[in-house]
Amino acid sequence: MKVYHGSDIRIEKIDLQKSRDYLDFGKGFYVTLIRKHAHQRALRIAERNNTKPIITVFDYHELYPERHGMNVIKFSAVSTEWVEFVVMNRDEDIKQPAHNYDIVEGPIADDWVTSQIKNYQKGKITIQQLLKKIEHRELTHQICFCTSESLFSLEQIGYDDIYNTEEITNAIIEALMIDYKMDEKTAMDKLYFTKLYAQIADRETELHTKPWTELYEILKQELFT
Repeated sequence: MKVYHGSDIRIEKIDLQKSRDYLDFGKGFYVTLIRKHAHQRALRIAERNNTKPIITVFDYHELYPERHGMNVIKFSAVSTEWVEFVVMNRDEDIKQPAHNYDIVEGPIADDWVTSQIKNYQKGKITIQQLLKKIEHRELTHQICFCTSESLFSLEQIGYDDIYNTEEITNAIIEALMIDYKMDEKTAMDKLYFTKLYAQIADRETELHTKPWTELYEILKQELFT
C-alpha cells in the first residue's frame, strides 16, 4: 500500500527520536494514504521554515506487523474510542508514551476537530454532540509508526516533488480570489475539495504538466456548472 509523508526534507532514514510528543496517536512517524494531506502538510512546514516542500513516498507492507506479532490498532472512523485515545495522547499530564501499540491507524484530529474535543473536555458539549459535529467532515487518514520494530513495515520507494503542483494551485487560488471575489481560505477550500485537485495531485494523471490556465477552465466547469 502506497503512503505519503509530507515535510521539507527527504526522509532517508526515519529517526523516532526526532518525533514530537503529544500528537493524536502519540510520538511516532506519521504517514497517510491521502496524498493531498501530505501535500498540505509539506506546504505548511515549508512555509513555516522558509524551505521547499517534499513528499516522501513509502510502500507499507501491511502483512509484516501481523507476521511479527506486532500490537496494532485501527480506528476505521471517528468514534468515542478514537476521541478518548486522542485525548489520552494529547494530555501532557499523562506520562508518555500513553499506550503500547506499535502501529496506530485512524482519522486525523485537525485544528477544528481539536477545538471541538477541547469543548468536550470542558463539558461544553457531550460526546454525542462532538461526534455529530465531526461525522460529516472530510475523510482524513493517518498511520503512526510508534516503535523501531514497526518501521520495518515501511519501504521508502521515492520522492514526489510538488513544486509544479504548488505553482499551479497558487495561481488557481489567486484567480478564484480575483474573478469571484473570494478570500484566500474560501478559494483554497473550493479548490482542495474538487475532483480536479485530486487529479492534479495524482502524478500519474500528468495534469501537473499542463498550463494552469487550462486547468482553471476545467475547474470552473466543475465548480460553477
